[in-house]
Amino acid sequence: MNLRRFFSKNTVNRIAELNGRAFNQHSSAYICVAAASIPRPPTFHPSGAYHGSSFMNCPKHNRIYNQFSRCIQTSGQVELDDDSSSHLECESEDDATMNEFLSRFVWLMRKKLAASYPKCEKDTINGMLVIIVENVVSEMEKGGLQQVMGSGASTPSGDFSEDLWRTVWDVSNIVLRNMEKEKKKEKMKTFLQSEEVKEMYRFAGEVGIRGDMLREFRFKWARQKMEKSDFYESLERMRKEAAQNDSQEKDQRGNKVVNEDGNLLEGKQTGVSLPKRHGKIKYKIYGLDLSNPKWAKVADKINESSKFMWPEEPKPISNKCKLVTEKILSLKDEDDPAPLLGEWKDLLQPSRIDWVGLLDKLKEQNSNIHFKVSEFLLSEDSFEASERDYSKLIDALAKENRLEDAERILKKMNDMGILPDVITSITLIKMYCKVGNLSRAKEAFDSCKAHGFRPDVKVYSSMVMAYVNANQPKDAESILREMDTLGIKPPKDIYMALLHLYTKAGHADLAERIRTAMQFTGGFSMDLESLTLMIEACARAGNPDRALNYFTQMTNLGLKPDDRCTANVIAAYEKKNLLDEALELLLKLEKDGFEPGVATYTVLVDWFSKLDLLEEAQQLLDKISEQGEAPPFKLHVSLCGMYIKSGAEKKALQALGVLESKIDELESEDFERIIGSLAGGGYVQDAQMVHGLMESRGFVLSDRMMASLMASQALGKSKKTLMR
Repeated sequence: MNLRRFFSKNTVNRIAELNGRAFNQHSSAYICVAAASIPRPPTFHPSGAYHGSSFMNCPKHNRIYNQFSRCIQTSGQVELDDDSSSHLECESEDDATMNEFLSRFVWLMRKKLAASYPKCEKDTINGMLVIIVENVVSEMEKGGLQQVMGSGASTPSGDFSEDLWRTVWDVSNIVLRNMEKEKKKEKMKTFLQSEEVKEMYRFAGEVGIRGDMLREFRFKWARQKMEKSDFYESLERMRKEAAQNDSQEKDQRGNKVVNEDGNLLEGKQTGVSLPKRHGKIKYKIYGLDLSNPKWAKVADKINESSKFMWPEEPKPISNKCKLVTEKILSLKDEDDPAPLLGEWKDLLQPSRIDWVGLLDKLKEQNSNIHFKVSEFLLSEDSFEASERDYSKLIDALAKENRLEDAERILKKMNDMGILPDVITSITLIKMYCKVGNLSRAKEAFDSCKAHGFRPDVKVYSSMVMAYVNANQPKDAESILREMDTLGIKPPKDIYMALLHLYTKAGHADLAERIRTAMQFTGGFSMDLESLTLMIEACARAGNPDRALNYFTQMTNLGLKPDDRCTANVIAAYEKKNLLDEALELLLKLEKDGFEPGVATYTVLVDWFSKLDLLEEAQQLLDKISEQGEAPPFKLHVSLCGMYIKSGAEKKALQALGVLESKIDELESEDFERIIGSLAGGGYVQDAQMVHGLMESRGFVLSDRMMASLMASQALGKSKKTLMR
């Protein structure tokens, strides 16, 4: 709506003819000037000098208008003359509200006038504001501040059009709504800082509520308290209004009041007495008689249970007790805390909540002393130790791999006649499985089931992994079958652990069974890792056809074989000595973009050394060096035999030295290959030395290799030895 239609032509012309209009400091226009000095609304920027305007011709009006321009600024540091300052200091609450309203009204109305009259100078806009505010104030003086709440609250004057008056009332309503919101904000701030809300805020933070949720809860509690306060304030107003109505009615009746005896009393009644009640009080809520004595017992039970719902606060620590507390917190790992704890007990006379507070402080600073104090408190009467305290301490010690300490606490628990509960049994299962104590783990597992507890997937997984680590795959599979019977789905890593175990042992059939269970029972699809393990299992079992079938299945699934997978396929061909097929496969893979890596070259070097293709093996060994990697450890078994056959004693000695440095990693078949290479090359003394190392590892030489070694020694085939 265009504000140009708000002012009639005569009204705009009259802005320049205000010379004869007299304003004094106590008129309605000056109230607007005083209101404009309230610092709440945004900043106004009136013109500092007014040139060429007929509106400023009158010296008398010039003084009043300069006051308006100066006071309309919203900086909180506006300076008024002495008379206006004293006037503002004497304002009542209603006058302050009126001034704030007018200040906000001037700010909003100036925007609308500036938008409708963009070509008008500021002095003209200010003149329009003076006229509008003077009329608004006159209307407000007729009916009060609430007069402006209605759109048709006043009859438009001859100076303003109906559209202008409608805009004035709309702006007035906006101002009042903003003032009400501001009032509520200020009131909300006081409730946000109330002690009750702060206490609830601290409690919520202690129980773990953080961030936006905690902030929302605080505003919610403050809003509820504010609504409650408003409700009681409204009741108080209603009470006062009712009292005023009663006093008015009594005044209308006269000053004569009748007493209990029926006599007339002169004057006003000064006191009100309650009527006498006959009979006993019966408190009934929806038909429930609360006067029954049984409700007293209920109240006592509620009070007792509240002690558990809201525990007591720890006792304050001060003076000498504080010094002893600091000494306890500064104890070293090797110190005995018992003397200080006894002194602390005598000074504070602690309850359980006090001991718990001390344990929390120790846990933050020194875990070892925390364990010692926790163990000490298990036998302390004031601590009131329960079976949960024992299980928590055992669990904490188990996580720190302190098996002996955990078993000592368990023995104390049994000596006190406290049987391990389900939580303690689960903790023991995980602890024993972690350290590899399979018998104790099985004992705790059976105890857990004897309590009627159904182990979860984590407990079952711990038992399976314990059997796998103990190289007992059959027992691990029995646990898997038990899980399947109970409808518990094992995780994928359990299947993969068993698959790794069977692959390492070369049991292709058992690995196939696990693969089938993983795919159909567990619902896990075959991926690159599982198929690679199946290829390796078939390769160790000497079945290249099945290995190639899994390799083909891998490519059909869109999985790209890596260096490790290809090396396992080549190793499967090596078991049957199918060199042509292996080389053909490599050529096909290289056409598809495959580049052999260290694993594939290692298998080929080992294969070529067995076939006495020493030059080809050396070329592949050089390719491993070109990739910036040293030959794998197990490859030195082949290199030792290859260098002995080629007569490179120095290189053979280096390979043998590498094997001796990591002899614990050699297996029985590796020892036999080394002994066979040394005996075949005429290094019988070195072969006997390696045989002695083999026996120290607990391995037994095969009959065939033993007969060959004894024959070489009896015939005196050679007296030479590798130089060391």
